[in-house]
Amino acid sequence: MKSTKLDAAFAGFKRRGVLAAAVAGLAVLGVMADAGPAKAQEVTLRMHQFLPPQATVPAKILIPWAEKVGKDSGGRIKVEVYSAMALGGRPPELISQARDGAVDIVWTLPGYTPGLFSRAEVFELPFMATNAEATSRAYWEVFESDMKDADFADFKILATWVHGPGVIHGKGDGVRELADMEGKKVRGPTRVINGLLSTLGATPVGMPVPAIPEALSKGVIDATVIPWEVTRALKVPELTETHTEFGGDRMLYTAAFVLAMNKAKYDSLPDDLKAVIDANSGADVSANAGRLMQEADKPSRDVAEGRGNAIVSIDGAELDKWKAAAQPVVDDWIAEMDGKGIDGNALIEKARAAIKKHSM
Repeated sequence: MKSTKLDAAFAGFKRRGVLAAAVAGLAVLGVMADAGPAKAQEVTLRMHQFLPPQATVPAKILIPWAEKVGKDSGGRIKVEVYSAMALGGRPPELISQARDGAVDIVWTLPGYTPGLFSRAEVFELPFMATNAEATSRAYWEVFESDMKDADFADFKILATWVHGPGVIHGKGDGVRELADMEGKKVRGPTRVINGLLSTLGATPVGMPVPAIPEALSKGVIDATVIPWEVTRALKVPELTETHTEFGGDRMLYTAAFVLAMNKAKYDSLPDDLKAVIDANSGADVSANAGRLMQEADKPSRDVAEGRGNAIVSIDGAELDKWKAAAQPVVDDWIAEMDGKGIDGNALIEKARAAIKKHSM
């Protein structure tokens, strides 16, 4: 009798064990059901750039670009924009940060690193560019044909653009004619533009944009070349009294920018996320960035006008003097490119033809 009761009790334990195992199994299946299919890959990209966040380029171009990429990817790509060199280093180091993978994307000037991106300099030559939108579209076209697999082979370039007309902002009477350039210490952004300033009689002082306000306030420079659009963020109208613009259908100069991505990071993305990046890259993105930069010129110019600063226009015979004085910069650049095995004259003609086509 006792044996029968023990056997019955043992059988009950077995039944309860099976039931517990079954409940545990159902719980696991429930967790798996809640989890659904494996979550799609998510990526965070860090973008680094040198201007304060309220400046035109971050506020109207880079941050909206980052937000659009996030939206187009269904939230799977998050682009974090770090402004004013928040991740460390100096503006000329941005391109190496992207190349080496210290950051994922940078906005910078190839001209900050002289000699490494020679072909892009063609768009910085004096009296080459027309308006920023057309020239930016031309820049992308020539980038694809002549630069992509040469100068920029180590990067995934997302966009190429230029700013609006370069203006000379000076202290006191500033620059009212070519002769006024003689001996002035003038800040320039890149090798080509510094060469132009020297040829025009000034003493060029190379420095990145963020250094301009302090250099002006401390008398390190007498003037700076920079487009109108960024002057408001840098308080240049408060630090200068005279602004020199140039007439005609060509700019005295412009600067060539790139939005560059680490190539290995791009290659590591799944195909659908690469497609999102690609859809937010190219000629239209480049042209739109150039257009937005030039459109931002007027509000900053209005600030200078509102302060009563003098705005000088170089036109007619005086403009012809500037063009003649600047021609050696073009000639010297062609000779230098030829020495590097690059047909400088052919590249100029290609750039001019592309600018003309997109300016129509």
